[in-house]
Amino acid sequence: MSVFGSGSTALAREPWFRQHPAAALVVAGMLFASVWVVRLIDGDAVDASMLLFTLPVALIAVAFGLRAGVAAGALAVLMVVTWVLATGTDLGPVGWIARCLPELLLGFLLGDASDRLRRAEAERRKLESGALLYREAIEINDSLVQGMAAARWALEAGRPDDGLKTLETTIVQAQDLVSDLIRQAGMGTSIHPD
Repeated sequence: MSVFGSGSTALAREPWFRQHPAAALVVAGMLFASVWVVRLIDGDAVDASMLLFTLPVALIAVAFGLRAGVAAGALAVLMVVTWVLATGTDLGPVGWIARCLPELLLGFLLGDASDRLRRAEAERRKLESGALLYREAIEINDSLVQGMAAARWALEAGRPDDGLKTLETTIVQAQDLVSDLIRQAGMGTSIHPD
């Protein structure tokens, strides 16, 4: 098992819009454009079709986080303003609030939640990695301490050949364990002497 996990399995757990951010932008752009066209074709101010801007705003906020979510909400508001100016529609204060506030609030809230989820996932991966390193450190410590203790006992028992052989085996085992950790960390170097 790798200390840092497999990049492909981490990517496989990500939703499509995080795996393919360009596709998420294309889909969001198509949603913005679709709602805009529907809004221009049907210029009735009573129609609530502008609430459909929440779909691309939500997609962008979840895919890209707080800043992008707020920017998408602002784009939706700009499109509302442009529609009002282009059609000469008169919206009262409640009409403006109903068409603008949800977009901005949704972009902010979902974007913030998305950023928090990313940070929590990064922290979880960091903790998992730390726990794995801890287990591997315990294993290395146990292997080395046991090998050195066995070598010491052999030396104290008057069997220097057995003690030296055990010590040499322990040194090779230590080098292998540490080299394996270095390879897992992606450093690609070995500590074995030439």
